[in-house]
This record gives sequence, structure tokens and C-alpha cells, in this order.
Amino acid sequence: MNLTTNAPQAPATTQDALTTIGQAPDLKQPRRRRRRPVRWVSNTIAVIFCIVWIFPVYWMVNTAFKPRSEITTATPHFLPSAPTLDNFVLAITGTSFLTNLVNSLIVVAGTVVLSVVVGFFAAAALSRFRFRGRRAIMVTILAVQMLPGAALLIPTFLMFNAVNLLGTFLGLILAYVAAVLPFSIWVMRGFFIAIPLEIEEAAKIDGAGTTRILFSVLFPLVAPGVISTSIFAFIAAWNDYLVAYTFMRDPGMYTLPVWLASFTTPTTGTDFGGQMAGSVLISLPVIIFFLIIQRNLVSGMSAGAVKG
Repeated sequence: MNLTTNAPQAPATTQDALTTIGQAPDLKQPRRRRRRPVRWVSNTIAVIFCIVWIFPVYWMVNTAFKPRSEITTATPHFLPSAPTLDNFVLAITGTSFLTNLVNSLIVVAGTVVLSVVVGFFAAAALSRFRFRGRRAIMVTILAVQMLPGAALLIPTFLMFNAVNLLGTFLGLILAYVAAVLPFSIWVMRGFFIAIPLEIEEAAKIDGAGTTRILFSVLFPLVAPGVISTSIFAFIAAWNDYLVAYTFMRDPGMYTLPVWLASFTTPTTGTDFGGQMAGSVLISLPVIIFFLIIQRNLVSGMSAGAVKG
């Protein structure tokens, strides 16, 4: 008597196996079909946000190349019919652009260097050393970071006036450093905490001292944090108008944001072409600075982990 079963038999050949696999239902296709509408909606929203964000930048550049007749007309021109560089020439030669550019470079360089150096050592101390009052210092730094900058403007002004720092580049640099230092410390402290202690212990076994460990081992690992804080300090000092206008008394020591406001006068009104051209000129150094240092943003993440 022959006994028959309903159990599936294994494919006899490789070709049969491939045919059986090809006939199996694809369970991922319905899931992919459900994800496509969601992906299209999210991409559409992202494109809309990008257009809304970039339109003011486009209009600034567009206006900078327009002649005055197209700027003041009631009909908007989305592209200049006769592009001109007159606005840039007027912004550079007709005002104190070069003098204010040098002033901004001095202030920004001092702010970036001081904030990075002080923030690096403070973050290393708060993350790697145990001492009394460490928690109180971190809470104070966080509390200062939460305060609005305008609330600290008058106390800082009175304090700097008492020590004769108003109207000096040093006073303006210290004001900017005080504003960006809490952020710098918190960011670099997070990078220090993320570094395993075993790396320092291995360096100590090899005979490295505290200074060697700090600069040869830890610094390359926190280089992305240093670069991030330098970008933040650069942008904060480069774009500030209120502190520079309040602290500086001599117009010859104004920075570029204060110079940009000179295109608006009570008698002649606002020169929109020159102002937009000046805005483009002010934006270029920030873009160039970011392009220079962004190459080292990723390369420093693992440079200190390799023993050389």
C-alpha cells in the first residue's frame, strides 16, 4: 500500500529552487507602496521650506545687481534686465567700507581665538577634573546662556565704562567672548565627555604627561567641537549690530553691521541697492570661512585616536 503525504518536496535541481524562490510573494512591496506617499509629502514640505528660506537671500542678491530704476519700481523684477555693478562700486568706494572691514576682522579674530582657547581649557577642566564647585559652575554657565543678550547689555556697558573699555576693540572683543563662551564651553564639554577614559590611560602608560595628553590626544578628538564653536563665535561677532553700535564711540571704529546701517539716512532715505550690495559683501566672508574649515570638521574626529 502506497502512503501519500501533503508535505512539500524539496526542489530537485538548482533551477527548480530558483523558480520556487521567484514565485514566493514579496511582502515588502505593500510596505514600500505605503511609504511612497509619505515620502512624497515629506519631500514636498522640505522643498517648500527651502524655497521660503532661500528666497530672501535670492532677493538680496537680485537687488544688489539691479539699477535704481528697477529697485524703486512698483512692479517686481525677479531678474535684473540690465545687471550692473554700480551698487557694489558705490558701497566700496563711496563709504568707509575698507576701514570697517579691517575693524570687523580685528574684532572677529580676537573673539574666535579667545573663545576657543578659554572654552577649550574650561571644558577640559569641567569634564576631566573633579573639584569642589564644579556643578555650581556648570549650572551658572547654563543659566547665563539662557539669559537674553539684551538683558546683559546695560550691566556690561556700565561695567566696561567703569574700567575705561568703552570705545576700544578690547572691550568689544571681551563683550563678544562673554556672550559666546557659555555655548563654547557646553559644546566642547560634550565632546570631552564622549572620549573614552581608556585613551588617556593608554597615553599615560606610554609616558605622556597631562599637557601632552591634552594637546596631542584630546585636542584632535575635540577638533569638531572647536570648529563648531569657532563658527558660532565668528558669526556672532561678525553679524552683531547692537553691541558694536552701543560700545563704539568713534565712527572710524565701527564694524560692518554698523556700516551697513549708514545706507539709511533721514534726508535721503534708504539706498536699497547699496544696502543689498553691502549685505552681499558682508555675507561672503562667513561663507568663505565655513568653506575653509569645514574640510577639517570630520577629519579631526578620529585623528587623536591613532597612536603615532
